[in-house]
Amino acid sequence: MKTFPPSRNSFSRICFIGDAFTVGAGDETALGWTGRLVAGEWARNHDISLYNLGIRGNSTRMIAERWRRECEARIPAAANGRLVFMFGGNDAKEEIGRGIEVPLEESVDNARAILREASQWLPTLWIGLIPMNDTLPYPQLLSGPQYRFSNARQAEYNARYAEVAAEIGVPFLDLHTPLMEDPRWMALTQAGDGSNPAGEGYAYVADMIAQWPHWRAWFDKA
Repeated sequence: MKTFPPSRNSFSRICFIGDAFTVGAGDETALGWTGRLVAGEWARNHDISLYNLGIRGNSTRMIAERWRRECEARIPAAANGRLVFMFGGNDAKEEIGRGIEVPLEESVDNARAILREASQWLPTLWIGLIPMNDTLPYPQLLSGPQYRFSNARQAEYNARYAEVAAEIGVPFLDLHTPLMEDPRWMALTQAGDGSNPAGEGYAYVADMIAQWPHWRAWFDKA
């Protein structure tokens, strides 16, 4: 796995790849966790260009088809490039009348292929699923299929992703477990568009990631 020594005040390009949670859906400030996270590093004098490559509704099937092409367009060979992935919620969702979007074993295989290739190319971090409030119906946007989410099922995907990360040597941050145990989270995740959190929820997630030792190691000197 390719690595760079930690640096201060250096120019970095970071691609954040994922789905609605990555793009910051539901956030009235349009910052999401990625914007807040990078803004925090700017406050620490780290020069970072943020490329948000989140797409609402994307599963691992879709991400596998696009991530490398989109990242290569933004990170030239000579650049100090890094990658951060967050996905899985769309794989684990149920389309009512059709079943699970991406079955667990297929999702795990897709994730393994994506993260193995990514980590062999550039320094890579992987952030686990963010739980949703599955006691209320998922909002149907315009016309189209109806979906149902299960945090118990998401926990299964999250656990398998963590196993894959350990297998291929990619740092993995489990957010699902602590957020499921946090009494504030279910209220925060319903404050946005009914499934994704509003700004306060994304700020909460950004703070958790900012304190992660593997994230801090990218920037802070020992």
